[in-house]
Amino acid sequence: MRIPLAVTGVLLATLGATANAAQAPDFSSYTGAELYKRFCSACHGATAEGDGPVAASFKIMVPDLTRIAKRQGGKFPDERIHRIIDGRQVPAPHGSRDMPIWGWEFATVAKDGTPDLATGDLLVARLVDYLRSIQKP
Repeated sequence: MRIPLAVTGVLLATLGATANAAQAPDFSSYTGAELYKRFCSACHGATAEGDGPVAASFKIMVPDLTRIAKRQGGKFPDERIHRIIDGRQVPAPHGSRDMPIWGWEFATVAKDGTPDLATGDLLVARLVDYLRSIQKP
């Protein structure tokens, strides 16, 4: 599987940043709403409707995250959304991965200096819970 150059750069930059625990911020106390506000609202907007301040700079339309369940026949797809946020799945219409790979971004550094992806997974789960909570009919 080929990883796009932009994604490779993000991964390398992230690993480099997490290699020094003194520089790696700890977001483990953040709620899903706080994570969303800090990391997602610039693109998806304060109300998650796809109208963030940088949304107009993208070639594709930034999705309205309050209508995920509606687009899926009324059921919120927790696992699929988790995979999109953490970088394991790229939505087909995107064609590329413009969104950061939050699973890596949220990883902390273990005592042996390796990335601890469990923390990243926990924070992504909080974001998924938050997104489920803001769904509109």
